[in-house]
Amino acid sequence: MNSTKIRLSILSFLQFAVWGSYLVCLGQYLGPAGLGSDIAWFYSVVGFVSIFMPAVIGVIADRWIPGQKLLGICHFLAAVFMILAWNYGQSHPTLEFTPFFTLYTLSVAFYMPTIALSNSVSFSILKSKGGDTVKDFPPIRVLGTVGFIVAMWFVNCAYYHDGHFGFTISDENPFADFRFQYTDMQLLVSGITGLLLAAYSFFLPNVPVGGKNDKNKGIMSILGLDAFKLFKDQRMFVFFFFSMLLGVALQITNGFATTFITSFKGIAEYANTFGANNATLLTSLSQISEALCILMIPFFLKRYGIKNVMLIAMIAWVLRFGFFGIGNPGSGLWMFILSMIVYGVAFDFFNVSGALFVEQETHDNIKASAQGLFMLMTNGVGASIGTLIAGGIVNRYCSWQEVDGHSYMLGDWSTPWLIFAGYSLVVAILFKILFKYKHVRE
Repeated sequence: MNSTKIRLSILSFLQFAVWGSYLVCLGQYLGPAGLGSDIAWFYSVVGFVSIFMPAVIGVIADRWIPGQKLLGICHFLAAVFMILAWNYGQSHPTLEFTPFFTLYTLSVAFYMPTIALSNSVSFSILKSKGGDTVKDFPPIRVLGTVGFIVAMWFVNCAYYHDGHFGFTISDENPFADFRFQYTDMQLLVSGITGLLLAAYSFFLPNVPVGGKNDKNKGIMSILGLDAFKLFKDQRMFVFFFFSMLLGVALQITNGFATTFITSFKGIAEYANTFGANNATLLTSLSQISEALCILMIPFFLKRYGIKNVMLIAMIAWVLRFGFFGIGNPGSGLWMFILSMIVYGVAFDFFNVSGALFVEQETHDNIKASAQGLFMLMTNGVGASIGTLIAGGIVNRYCSWQEVDGHSYMLGDWSTPWLIFAGYSLVVAILFKILFKYKHVRE
């Protein structure tokens, strides 16, 4: 069993290292490359493809292709398109939206389903080896967060220019502006990591497909739409509805946090502060908090139940946005740090606990599809709507401006963050009132 946990931990590490290479710092590259006003589209596409791709891939995994093999195929395709996007960026210092966005979208379209699929594969392998998913999965998932952090640290510190490669966190280093967090090299890191994960996936234990010998299936089952029947259950309907509402918040800080923090380099008072010059590294504190919070999930879930755990996550989102709204990388750096700390609770208590809840409340033959549905409501419908709205709000109060030959997004950042905090508070209040779930304490 220990060897199985190690193998699944490596899977989790690489799964999120692929994403961590670019997710939080992509805006820092897009802005100076000429697509600053389109940042929201690059993050909303994560939501748009999640509306249908996880469900489709979940259906295929449930019925036709073993999960671990499908995982490898998806990661291979995602990696190839990401490397092509990097190659395009290499030859086009000023990006054209359509070709670059197309390549990026194709990569994301094949990557996003792997989040739910890797959960489903891990759950299946753990159970086949006699494991307890509630107890054994969170520590495995922690390694995913570690992978995300390692990737963030690497792209924050690594630089390459004119044959010079190295690492630095000092803005005084002559190559500091060529660190991967500011360039298309973050895409190459993601692509190479994705190719490694694609190869690794094919060597995981087999995950049998289910239901292919049952000739009495209806059209809903054949198309893999059984998971939508969960909406007939009032409790599950409310759960998925609020998953969508909370999903609105998921991509906002991924899309704008590092761009926001880096913008302080355009303000003389904060230009030389450590935080402003190492936004990706500072943001990684969020993932460190996430790794620690994952370990608390079994205790909180068993003691307090899904409703209270999700409610805690919603309050944490209020604090996450609120501290950004009133902090700065100088004397207010401690507020940024607090924002990073509460992110672990905001993200984990919702995403991981929600995935475990879906795993426990659904039938074996639709588990992968149900995980895809959860992904659709959160990172799909919710995130796509939320990111576009957030982008419109940010663009209303801030704009890209040239300062000493560099581009920064400057303006009134506080108002957007406080608007997002207010939204999260309203969602939390409504969830407390409307979600009826009686927890039986173990």
